[in-house]
Amino acid sequence: MRLVLSEDQELLAKTAADFVAEKSPLQRVRALRDAGDPEGFSRALWKEMGELGWLGIPFAEELGGAELGIAEVVVVLEALGRTLAPEPYLSTVLLAGGVLRHVGNAAQQQAWLPRVCAGETVLAFAQQEPESRFDLHRVAFRAQREGEAYRLDGEKIAVLDGAAADAFVVVARTSGEEDSQGGISLFLVPADAAGLSVQRNARLDSRNAAGLRAQALRLPADALLGAEGDALPILERITDEAAVCLSAEMLGSMSEGFERTLSYLRDRKQFGVPIGSFQALKHRAADLFVEIELCRSAVMAAARALDEGAEEAPRLASLAKARCSETAIQVANEAVQMHGGIGMTDEHEIGFFLKRARVAELTLGDAAWHRERWARLGGY
Repeated sequence: MRLVLSEDQELLAKTAADFVAEKSPLQRVRALRDAGDPEGFSRALWKEMGELGWLGIPFAEELGGAELGIAEVVVVLEALGRTLAPEPYLSTVLLAGGVLRHVGNAAQQQAWLPRVCAGETVLAFAQQEPESRFDLHRVAFRAQREGEAYRLDGEKIAVLDGAAADAFVVVARTSGEEDSQGGISLFLVPADAAGLSVQRNARLDSRNAAGLRAQALRLPADALLGAEGDALPILERITDEAAVCLSAEMLGSMSEGFERTLSYLRDRKQFGVPIGSFQALKHRAADLFVEIELCRSAVMAAARALDEGAEEAPRLASLAKARCSETAIQVANEAVQMHGGIGMTDEHEIGFFLKRARVAELTLGDAAWHRERWARLGGY
């Protein structure tokens, strides 16, 4: 398995880095936060990403996509992570869009995916519930068949980009007990559906999320995505893909935070010399460099395994998410500490990396959950 970028991927990486540096500097995150923007991102920039072809990377050409792989998506997500760009890539392209890509029928795909590729719509994935933690099979949200329709009742929390979504892919139980492996189904729910209420949540990293509550929400039978009661395998697949891509975003943010810290160590002087010349700080910086490079290898290996359909892909996905979750926190903590007093202030940008790392760690499973999954999948 080659753990280096191809020539095309290097070109994509440079294009993404240049675009993000020009169009989405970190100051934009502060401006969106301070303005209390209800969506937390730019629809205009989202459309530009669509015009560049980034949003269509994993989708079929006939739907407006590029029909490439997760290995190309991670290149873009790493660039977005460097400036903490808040656009809804994870939720729209990888989670909700991933469900449509894998199990949506032709009509469902034609209705939504060309608009996703063009940056004209935002989708959100409603899976997590108050008692579910990170377990994909723990679903209390109910969908009951009533003739040619379904009735949905229940609550979802921490729906990424839910406050700005035009539609939701909702995980619901159509049969079985709350923690049964079977009986889980997927539904496409318009944001303006009668019986659905959406409550915007405030998050530590200033990105938008929402809680959903469905009460006697009725959907036609064609709102079902895939086979009824058989959604768990696809949930595991798209969650692995999204976790690897989120790990790539964390890789970008930790790399940027580390580089900013190195620059500060070179510039800040004490006793007439740069503080980066102090041996203790050199050792700490060297440790961070090694950890970041390990994360890079883990992300690239997992992305390629997913594209190849390798048997070890789920384990590698958990390995990447566990390592990046831990390292993102470590790098952000060290960056704030090595910036000294200014690192603790809101006026300095380094604190934004710590906030984002804390939220990303708990998204799609934290390090402890993925270590346990890695061991379980390995037969331990």
